[in-house]
Amino acid sequence: MNADGQDSAPVEDDLSPEGMTRRQLLRHTAWFGAAVVLTVTGGEVISQIARPDDVPPAQAAPGALRFIQISDSHLGFKGPANTGVEESFAEAIQQINALPYRADFVMHTGDLTHLSTAGQFDQVKQMMSELKTGHVFTVPGEHDSIDDAGQKYRKAFGAGTAGDGWYSFDLQGVHFLSLVNTLSLEKLGHLGTEQLEFVEKDVAKLSSDTPIVVFSHIPLFALYPQWGWGTDDATQALSYLKRFSSVTCLNGHIHQLFTKTEGNVTFHSATTTAYPLPRPGERPAPTPVTLPAGKLKDALGIREVSYLEGTRNLAVKDVKLA
Repeated sequence: MNADGQDSAPVEDDLSPEGMTRRQLLRHTAWFGAAVVLTVTGGEVISQIARPDDVPPAQAAPGALRFIQISDSHLGFKGPANTGVEESFAEAIQQINALPYRADFVMHTGDLTHLSTAGQFDQVKQMMSELKTGHVFTVPGEHDSIDDAGQKYRKAFGAGTAGDGWYSFDLQGVHFLSLVNTLSLEKLGHLGTEQLEFVEKDVAKLSSDTPIVVFSHIPLFALYPQWGWGTDDATQALSYLKRFSSVTCLNGHIHQLFTKTEGNVTFHSATTTAYPLPRPGERPAPTPVTLPAGKLKDALGIREVSYLEGTRNLAVKDVKLA
């Protein structure tokens, strides 16, 4: 993350990495806390703005797989953008525990801590132990490996993982890949040869109708390379997933909602429980945004995801921090 946080006027009409103008980009995506429900069927996305009482179809069905994504808690952050990141993270945990169902698991997609200290890892681990869920999973963010290539992160959360912390698992007909793209950072996220080989071998045994969900911290597409919002070798990893009818990639890092579909792959960037970041190009650098009093929780939230086995439908609901 760059250190230059001076304001500048947004440039509305220069092209984004995807060939859209900035104005088109902002129309295309839902920023800063809007709740969006998306149903993914065979790679096609149907979306709508959700009311607080909306329930995705898969979520309402008996026996549905239901999990929660949280991201970018940044425990240890000190700054005016959020003077109480621990309190807002605790509120997110309470919101998860208050859901009318018990999630099958909770996934934290990185930047659990702000400075990757042992004390911060211990604090976030203790806090997440209060989650009422079957399992808690994590992937690391770049803030979780500031000075030791992720060693303290893996000591706290790396049990049962391979390499630098990647792993996969299966649950109710869905195959999940949890990837690490925050260690060999130059400008963009990076997976590396060993992890790419892991992905290729891991999915080779699966039938092409298996729904795939991929977790990572940094997006697996070129959202905004000028700020490092992309992964330089993601194309290779995604090439191993082309034969699958439904692939969903869930990431954090950008602290705001973004949805994009390319072929059979749908990408969903999550919001944060800590503080918002600017829209691409809105400032010289992706530094924390201080919102007007009373507006912070509109930019924070959690994500509910549901899947009903045999339907290949994935329902995603982004909900503001209550």
